[in-house]
Amino acid sequence: MSPLGSHASNGRRAKTATGRRSKKAPASKVPAQAESVPPVEFDHEELVVRRGPRTGMETIVAIHSTTLGPALGGVRLWRYGSVLDGARDALRLARGMTYKAAAARLQLGGGKGVIVAPEGPDLHGPRRRDALLDFGEVVESLGGRYITAEDVGISPEDLVAIHERTSHATGLPPEHGGSGDPSPFTAIGVEAAIRACLAEVFGSEELHGRRIAIAGLGHVGAKLAARLAERGAGLIVCDIDPGKQVLAEDLGANWVEPDEELLVECDVLAPCALGGAIEPDNVEKLRCAIVCGSANNVLANDALAERLAEREILYAPDFIANAGGLIHVYGEIHELSDEETVALAEGIRDSISSVLETARLREITPLAAAYELARERLKEARLESPPARLAS
Repeated sequence: MSPLGSHASNGRRAKTATGRRSKKAPASKVPAQAESVPPVEFDHEELVVRRGPRTGMETIVAIHSTTLGPALGGVRLWRYGSVLDGARDALRLARGMTYKAAAARLQLGGGKGVIVAPEGPDLHGPRRRDALLDFGEVVESLGGRYITAEDVGISPEDLVAIHERTSHATGLPPEHGGSGDPSPFTAIGVEAAIRACLAEVFGSEELHGRRIAIAGLGHVGAKLAARLAERGAGLIVCDIDPGKQVLAEDLGANWVEPDEELLVECDVLAPCALGGAIEPDNVEKLRCAIVCGSANNVLANDALAERLAEREILYAPDFIANAGGLIHVYGEIHELSDEETVALAEGIRDSISSVLETARLREITPLAAAYELARERLKEARLESPPARLAS
């Protein structure tokens, strides 16, 4: 396979690392510029790149797989170094959504949307609205094969504007018929994953008395911290916002500074902010028994899963542990009750347990086991529903 380079718009791409270090930007802001995105292996069903008729800005939708159901994935408004970088990012993230849905045993595929923001001031007012309407029309043109949702740089109000041009949008505010904030369900799922890991390492899923370090007290991290504190865990917490120390005090948690957050001695390290938190520079310094959090792409590259295993640190694959948010959206699409959606999120405990059992039996890392199980489910689905043949 050749890399997707500056002279290839739809060729095959070389495999990339699992993630980039990036902080989720506030919904009303657009980062100054994303770092260059490495080439991405192209095993996707479709890549759409279209210049918006209102703004001239490029909008991108990557559909990785619809084998299990429509491709679901949020749209991000991001300032990239090039349109090529935006396309690569969409392709990378779409594949991750496929594996997340397959591992969670949901009837969904994987996709991702990108609006490539121009240089200059942050988009606002009529021009921002026009960009959102342009993207909504691209989504609608795909006929339901891709369902969009909120992601980096997009606010609930932005999603409402997109919804004006397509019915294939989910995660809308309750006043617009949506199910609201998914973070409580993500926190439920991460807690369930932590319990499965504790049972594996310590023989008991009991949280009381366990030392758990939470790196990042955003929407999910704060809710996870509250749940764990209520169940008697001893918390060590940190956030780049020093104002979050008030929350730490309310929870009875110990506060550490950002340069210490990943290196504290604990039973469970829960990265809940940056991607690529575990990297070659710090993997040898970790003092935990388990890594299990809500952040996407916790490992800077997949090879670090092997090093964690060599150090006898159990890693819960993030795309399974943090699938509660996806489950929340799935519940909205299928009109499930809150009780049914919570039950699915709590089922992440069984998903992690299955991954860990597979890893033991096959003598591979949990990350490799998670990928294998997801691919096997996709393969089974293809065999059950082979593509229709054209009449001769």
